[in-house]
Amino acid sequence: MTKPKISAIICTHNREQYLGAAIDSCLGQDFPDFEVVVVDNASSDRTREIVEARVGVTYVYEPITGLSVARNTGARVAKSDILAYLDDDAVASSLWLKTLYDAYQNNEKLAIAGGKVTLLWPDGIKAPQWLSSGLSGNLGAYDLGANVIYIKQPGMTPRGLNYSIRRTFLEEIGGFDLNLGRVGKNLLSNEELHMTERALKLGWQVAYLPDALVAHNVSPERLQRAWFFSRGWWQGISECYREQLSGQAGPAQLLRGSDRIMRGLYNSVKNFDDPAQRFDSLVYAYGQIGYLIAAIKGMISTPVKKIKT
Repeated sequence: MTKPKISAIICTHNREQYLGAAIDSCLGQDFPDFEVVVVDNASSDRTREIVEARVGVTYVYEPITGLSVARNTGARVAKSDILAYLDDDAVASSLWLKTLYDAYQNNEKLAIAGGKVTLLWPDGIKAPQWLSSGLSGNLGAYDLGANVIYIKQPGMTPRGLNYSIRRTFLEEIGGFDLNLGRVGKNLLSNEELHMTERALKLGWQVAYLPDALVAHNVSPERLQRAWFFSRGWWQGISECYREQLSGQAGPAQLLRGSDRIMRGLYNSVKNFDDPAQRFDSLVYAYGQIGYLIAAIKGMISTPVKKIKT
């Protein structure tokens, strides 16, 4: 049998309310030759039943929790040289796989590509007034415009919920780094940013493709202010870990974190009359406390092994 041109991979953990729609959006792609792989990352709900109710989907169970673990499992099971990852609470547009596949075919140096992400709000709910455009990114929103853009700054990297990668590059760097990426309710992140850093250092390219469109469901629990504070805290910790992996750890982190806290608090006062920007600044400052704590722990314990490039 010939291998498919592209593999759609969904890594899932207890998301039965959204999973079926995510799988169906992959099965309904306007593309002639692809496969769909679902990695069940230690779910305890109806995940397996939902997958097996659909024809043409490969199911694999991964007992070790962790998004990076599940992504690596998906890559091992998938047959294609192009791996497209869709979150279990997202819905892909019909041209998603075609857009991604064509981009890789037209550019042999392309290592990573992802597309625009819009938000799907729960019925009867609108974006709260205190939600800034910046914090909308924490919900998955990603829009760099209507044109293809080659990413030069890692902070602009595609969102993991709408993410693709060339197998040869993934193998070159040894897979997704297990020090980063969500594990259960632990909201570690920055794995995509770290991957972009590595790709650019190794001479690969990273692209934003507006036509590779995906919509992301906003679950009701993520519309609580407490969720954003938690997300900001883990973002700070993730940034610290990423710096450790890149060899940037040390006393300078204390200065960076302290400066960011003061900047966030200053901006929250400066924007007191703007509820969205005020809250954005407070979340930012709070996240830097997590960054500082992780940095201090890193300096008094065994450091994370540095990546060689």
